[in-house]
Amino acid sequence: MKELVEVLAKSLVDNPDQVLVTEKLEGDSIILELKVADSDMGKVIGKRGRIAKALRTVLKAAANKDKQKVMLEIVG
Repeated sequence: MKELVEVLAKSLVDNPDQVLVTEKLEGDSIILELKVADSDMGKVIGKRGRIAKALRTVLKAAANKDKQKVMLEIVG
């Protein structure tokens, strides 16, 4: 899952070398934190959060296939 978010985020931003995805376990859930450069934050979130919502949708679809619960947090 971590690799999926990393590949998608790097394809969206201008500074792919500053993309960092960390993984935390909380109970039976996996929380992925996505950090990007401040100048790329708008590209990852998108207008009205559409890109962020699409990223979460793709991630949830992949997680359901593996029967996992995954959440994506975008941090600045």
